[in-house]
Amino acid sequence: MSFAVSAQSHFAIKPLQLNHFKNSTPRRTFSCSCFKSRPHSSYLLSKELTLLLPKPGLVSKHRHNFQVVGVGTGGELADSGEVSDSLASDAPESFSWSSVILPFVFPALGGLLFGYDIGATSGATLSLQSPALSGTTWFNLSPVQLGLVVSGSLYGALLGSTLVYGIADFLGRRRELIIAAGFYLLGSLITGCAPDLNILLVGRLLYGLGIGLAMHGAPLYIAETCPSQIRGTLISLKELFIVLGILLGFSVGSFEIDVVGGWRYMYGFGTPVALLMGLGMWSLPPSPRWLLLRAVQGKGPLQEYKEKAMLALSKLRGRPPGDKLSEKLVDDALLSVKTAYEDEKSGGNFLEVFQGPNLKALTIGGGLVLFQQITGQPSVLYYAGSILQTAGFSAAADATRVSVIIGVFKLLMTWVAVAKVDDLGRRPLLIGGVSGIALSLFLLSAYYKFLGGFPLVAVGALLLYVGCYQISFGPISWLMVSEIFPLRTRGRGISLAVLTNFGSNAIVTFAFSPLKEYLGAENLFLLFGAIALVSLLFVVLVVPETKGLSLEEIESKILK
Repeated sequence: MSFAVSAQSHFAIKPLQLNHFKNSTPRRTFSCSCFKSRPHSSYLLSKELTLLLPKPGLVSKHRHNFQVVGVGTGGELADSGEVSDSLASDAPESFSWSSVILPFVFPALGGLLFGYDIGATSGATLSLQSPALSGTTWFNLSPVQLGLVVSGSLYGALLGSTLVYGIADFLGRRRELIIAAGFYLLGSLITGCAPDLNILLVGRLLYGLGIGLAMHGAPLYIAETCPSQIRGTLISLKELFIVLGILLGFSVGSFEIDVVGGWRYMYGFGTPVALLMGLGMWSLPPSPRWLLLRAVQGKGPLQEYKEKAMLALSKLRGRPPGDKLSEKLVDDALLSVKTAYEDEKSGGNFLEVFQGPNLKALTIGGGLVLFQQITGQPSVLYYAGSILQTAGFSAAADATRVSVIIGVFKLLMTWVAVAKVDDLGRRPLLIGGVSGIALSLFLLSAYYKFLGGFPLVAVGALLLYVGCYQISFGPISWLMVSEIFPLRTRGRGISLAVLTNFGSNAIVTFAFSPLKEYLGAENLFLLFGAIALVSLLFVVLVVPETKGLSLEEIESKILK
């Protein structure tokens, strides 16, 4: 969805920091603002997008290098428009791969648990509503109740991503992820052991709070603590964890679907993973950049925080405490954090994002993430098992096994999108992909209307939908969002895009079951198909091509 992750396994593909040019000019720090007049930690750290600006001709030449950055359901970009630099130096940092594995894996488990919830819910809804397999007396859920069960974690994620603005300064990335693991743990336990529907919904909401916190803290912790030369690789792998989580959820659902009360095991499976995540984050040090920011904000003695940052970095790299290289890196980072903090204090107000070129950028970025959700994407993943069951795979086990195939296909198409986005450009992928989405939705509608004797039509339509989504709305929407906003308002613009993403995702997921009951599946998919045609028109008429353009060129040529 859409951490992210849009709330699915959405990938935001964004420009690499231009720090590999041989003939570069001195660093220049760009500024933008966040929600509050007081600088926000994740914004300041991310705002240290210190692009090494080469001669003008070199910007476009190297503009095609990208790194994949999660948004999933978007939550990972909830606080800023850029993922912050890791501790920087002028030369590539020497490191041991063994020293960076754990600081990557434990935060990335937050993304895996997010994806797992998407996949597990697909099978859990079948098990929960089965008179023979539910193991409860309240299995006969109304469409509204079913919608609340499915979307409960999304509302929790929306709440968590909103609350994180007010607590991230105080918590820091490490504690934020520990708390996220706690919410994951509680949510899994309460949902798996729920004696009635109300307790089940409480568990879903708590699990969603974990999603909101994890999708904010995980990419930032990874980006801030890993060596700069492998930052793109690790963040790419972190987002891959979300897709793997979806596949894992489909797989567990397939194994547990014939067990009485199998939905409890599907949701409860997240408990040991959440425990591992929490214990792992407890063993890791805080982000060195966050420690430096606290010092710059006057939250404690500067020298004390510098020493803590050096010890944290030494531990992260597996070096002796207080080594010279860590000391140099911390000194360099402190200067850039100070610069970012001073620049932010002179930033504009929040309403600036609704004016002039910023409004045009918000229309493009916000429109893309909105259509990303209201074309039915959350419903296809969360309700994949139910759709397949009503489309001819009457046995729950058969439906969940086909869901696994869909998860594998989704994973493969994700790699296709990453490999081809720079070669083909944004608009061709969007136009082709959204056209395929519309076709797949009309095929699903046709199946329910008059092709009911051909269940492979439903499977083919679902595969076409997932494949086209993963090469269009999934990655390209977040790529465009990360590029299109002027640097000054990028943090606020992406924050609005993320909230739009989570909000529309939750609404569509909740409304699918009641609308399916009220309109009928054939008319509901016809409605989604019509919305997909409107979104195609939006892409053709409104969305520009940004391939090969620097961020400065996008602002000067497209937004003016």
